[in-house]
Amino acid sequence: MFVMASGPAPYIYLCTRMRVRKSKLIQRDEYFRMLNMSLPEITRVIEETAYKKEIDELGSNFKGIDLIEVALSWNLAKEYQKILEITPGTLKQFTSSYLRRWDIQNVLNILRGKMQGEKAGKIKEILIPAGTLDRVTLDRLVAEDTIDQIIDALKGHRMYPVLLEKIEEAKETGSFSKIENELYRQFYADIIDEAESGIKGGKLFLSFIKFDIDIKNIKTLFRLRADSFEEDPHEMFITGGSLTVDDFVRLNAIKDLVEFINALKMIVHQKNLLVFLDELKSEKKVRDIEVRLTSVQLDQMEWMSKLHPFSIHPILVYLEKKKYEVFNLRALARGKESKLSPDKITKYLVM
Repeated sequence: MFVMASGPAPYIYLCTRMRVRKSKLIQRDEYFRMLNMSLPEITRVIEETAYKKEIDELGSNFKGIDLIEVALSWNLAKEYQKILEITPGTLKQFTSSYLRRWDIQNVLNILRGKMQGEKAGKIKEILIPAGTLDRVTLDRLVAEDTIDQIIDALKGHRMYPVLLEKIEEAKETGSFSKIENELYRQFYADIIDEAESGIKGGKLFLSFIKFDIDIKNIKTLFRLRADSFEEDPHEMFITGGSLTVDDFVRLNAIKDLVEFINALKMIVHQKNLLVFLDELKSEKKVRDIEVRLTSVQLDQMEWMSKLHPFSIHPILVYLEKKKYEVFNLRALARGKESKLSPDKITKYLVM
C-alpha cells in the first residue's frame, strides 16, 4: 500500500472517490448506441449525464454542435479544477504538474485559431482552462489582435522563451509543429526533474510519465513513417522514456514494417504494448494506430492503478478517461454534424 507521511486516510478517501467517478463514465455499449442516434438525440443523452448542468446553463446561448462543444469543455475544466481542489498533499502537486500540459494545448489552439482567422467565439469553444492559465487569462489571450501580442502577453510564463524563439519560423511556415514539439520536450523535462527531486511518491509518478513519453514517441514514429515530408527525428524525440535518441533515429530509418516492429519490441517491454505491436501485421492509417495506442496506454494505467491503489495512479486514470470521454462525445457530435457513417465515427473513438 502506498502511504503518505501525513497519513493514509485522505489518500484512501480521494482514490476511492476517483474510482467511483470513473465507474460513472460513459461505457462502451452506450457509445455504440449513440452511433445510431441523430445529433439532437445525442444532445439529449448527454444532457442526462454529468453534463446536464452545463447543457442547461448554456442552452439559451448555444444550439446544436456549438452547445455540445462548449458544454463539454466547461464540464471538463470544472471537473479538473474540482479534482485539484480536493487532492491532498504531494498528490496535489503531481496532479497540478500533470495538468500543465493543458497550457500547451490551449495556447497552441489560440495561436492556430488566430493564424486561420477563426472567430474568438469558436476558439473559446475548444479551450480547457485546466492548467495554470485560467479562463480569464485565456479569454484575454483570445482577445489579442495578433500572434505577436499573444506571445507578448505570455511574458513571464514558462512557455514564453520557446514561443519567442520559434514564433517567426512558425509564421513563415504556417505550422506550429516545431513549437509544439519543443514545448512538450520542455514540459516533460520539467516534470521528470520534479518527479526525481526526492519528493514522496515521485517514483510512482515517474513510472506514468515515462510510459506517457514512450507512447508519444511511438506515435511520432508512426507519423514520421506516414509523412511524405522529411523531418529531423532529433527535433521530434522526447527524452525520458525507454527509447534513447539513437534508438529513435535508428527506428525512424527502418522502412520495412515488420523489421520496424521487431526492433521496437526489443526496446519496449510493457505486455499490452507488445500485444498491440504483434497485432500490427500490415500498414494502417496513422489515426487508427494512434487511437489503439491510446487504448493501450489507458489499459496500462488501469494496471498501474490496481497495483498502487492509493497513489497518483487512480487520479491520473480518471483524469485521462474523463478527457477521452469528452473527446469521444465531441467526435460523435462532429461526426453526426458532418453526416459521417457510424463506421467512420467509430474509428475516432477511444474505447
